[in-house]
Amino acid sequence: MLRIRHLVIASSLALGACSSHTDQTEAPASPGTAASAPATATTSASAASQANPFYTESNLPFHAPDFTKIKDSDFQPAFEEGMRQKLSEVEQIANQTAEPTFDNTFVALERSGALLTRVNRVFDALTGANTNDALQKIQEDEAPKLAANQDAIYLNPKLFARIKKVYDDRQKLNLQPEDQRLVEWYHDDFVHNGANLNDEQKEQLKKYNGELSTLSTQFTNKLLAASKDGAVVVDDKKQLAGLSDADIAAAAQAAKDRNLDGKWVLVLQNTTQQPLLQFLTDRAMREKLFKASWGRAEKGDANDTRDLIVRIAQLRAQRAKLLGSPNFAAWELTDQMAKTPEAAEGFMEKLAPAAVARAHAEGKDIQAVIDKQHGGFKLQPWDWNIYAEQVRKAKYDLDESQVKPYFELDNVLQNGVFYAANQLYGLTFKERKDIPVYQPDVRVFEVFDKDGTSLALFYADYYKRDNKNGGAWMSNFVDQSKLLGDKPVIYNVCNFTKPADGQPALISFDDVVTMFHEFGHGLHGIFANTQYPSLSGANTPRDFVEFPSQFNEHWATDPKIFANYAKHYQTHAPMPAELVQKIQNARDFNQGYAMSEVIGAALLDMQWHSIASDAPKQDADAFEAAALKKTGMDNPQVPPRYRSSYFQHIWGNEYAAGYYAYLWTQMLADDAFQGFVDKGGMTPENGQRFREMVLSRGNTVELGKLYRDWRGADPQIAPMLKNRGLQK
Repeated sequence: MLRIRHLVIASSLALGACSSHTDQTEAPASPGTAASAPATATTSASAASQANPFYTESNLPFHAPDFTKIKDSDFQPAFEEGMRQKLSEVEQIANQTAEPTFDNTFVALERSGALLTRVNRVFDALTGANTNDALQKIQEDEAPKLAANQDAIYLNPKLFARIKKVYDDRQKLNLQPEDQRLVEWYHDDFVHNGANLNDEQKEQLKKYNGELSTLSTQFTNKLLAASKDGAVVVDDKKQLAGLSDADIAAAAQAAKDRNLDGKWVLVLQNTTQQPLLQFLTDRAMREKLFKASWGRAEKGDANDTRDLIVRIAQLRAQRAKLLGSPNFAAWELTDQMAKTPEAAEGFMEKLAPAAVARAHAEGKDIQAVIDKQHGGFKLQPWDWNIYAEQVRKAKYDLDESQVKPYFELDNVLQNGVFYAANQLYGLTFKERKDIPVYQPDVRVFEVFDKDGTSLALFYADYYKRDNKNGGAWMSNFVDQSKLLGDKPVIYNVCNFTKPADGQPALISFDDVVTMFHEFGHGLHGIFANTQYPSLSGANTPRDFVEFPSQFNEHWATDPKIFANYAKHYQTHAPMPAELVQKIQNARDFNQGYAMSEVIGAALLDMQWHSIASDAPKQDADAFEAAALKKTGMDNPQVPPRYRSSYFQHIWGNEYAAGYYAYLWTQMLADDAFQGFVDKGGMTPENGQRFREMVLSRGNTVELGKLYRDWRGADPQIAPMLKNRGLQK
């Protein structure tokens, strides 16, 4: 997943973009006019503020954050001063008397808000991956202020008048293609966010935005606490039967970390299904773990999220109506590749019947195993994974416990993820232990191009912590920009179980694919080669941004790459050919379930965000049940990947009305991979062409055109259906 950075989070409009020394890359382009680079606000910090590390640009390589100097107490004053500076700079741009030009309006906006960008990028990283009570308090305090800061920019009539003037004249200004794209992006973004509203409507919009920002932050913090509190405490080791020694040791360590010596703690992942359900042989314990996941945020306590999500959905619908759309989904998709909810839902309707039918068939196979063993019970969701594993063993003679010893995390990273990037793009990596990190488990690598040029920094944060949000994601500490002379500083975050001291970090093949996925996002940022930060790297619509990441997943199973990293952690022997073949044979196994749980979540998201502004207040549980039934995804054996009450993507992050993007971009990724296969597969020539025509371009070209120019045609759904085992 990408941590989407809309205006308030990191786009250069609301937060600005970091200025840069020119020794890192090309010299910044000329701003064109004196007004385009306002500096008075950035040079007026008091002597006291000089101690705050955010007030000046980091002097570390790539201007990476200096975590040796950053304290929790630095964030709030930096936010306050950053917002003040940003608004001051925007006012200078809006109020200048010179006629609007591209340089004195758009380039000026791209240069503004450096302090706010710096503090927010680090704050976003820490509150996602290493938060604490102090940071959460700051988050809740600053969220409505940041929303108001954003509104003050979007709803500034003088600023929009300048933007609109250049936009209206853009065809006769002889702008470079990327310049024209930036003009159109700003104009459409301002209109999308209320620039054309009257004064009364703008005031109402500000109220909606302020409340929504507060509620979204509260949701994230409540869910983090609910997930931590929902972890299952085990008193009797016998209840952990079926788990590996490493999993049991990790559970003991998790208990020790909570001062529960002599016990074991099964920590919740963010998804409905929990990885350990595949191995626990104690059915009562499986049920307990599943229900802990299912009900984590529905206990009627301080961390119950149901009232929050109902209110968020209602406010979003009302906000969409104010902005001229019939519902939030219609408003949200106007700037996506799909354009309309009908297009997104129509696409999913092409997938759902095959996925549901396949899942029903898989369920029958599992029930047959249960009956053959005289289990005496009907298949329940907490039974699916462990019995599916038995079906897989029976059909393909494949045992997950046989596989994991060949996937040691560091080996997968170095000889899998990094090796694939080397073979395709010529990249090499050097660990930098001199770069400060925000948590001891985090590692930093410098990325070098095939000619030895230093390209980027890459941070890897792979282990689960109680103070880390669930899931996996990528984001930036610094965006690439030729204008500002900045090279990218990228990070990946995952939630793999940390092994006990002295034990190897053995991961599942699903975890392997996750590493390739998130590094695909990383490559999108590392290869960014654009003038403007707002259009750089992964700053693209959701239903495109997951394309490079899902495309990169394919290299996890490429024979050359797989052979290079699938080696036993003790003997370093390659995975036996017969075991490799078993994995390949089982590739399509359980795909009906996997696709159904994602489609269920995506359609649930769409249902929540298709409610009308005047719809009566919903009961969260009743709405969810009705939505799943309406869309034909109400198979109790195959619950949605995320339940409404812990659907962080849509309530806490920026995937609202956009979870379908994971499916849409699977179509792009599978079609793109077929394009590689048609031209010889993993070759440097194919990699270079993909880098130049897709990964480096960011949002500088209309994305449908960008894809067609590279592929030679629109994406087709057939490779996806075949690759996901839904069509032979």
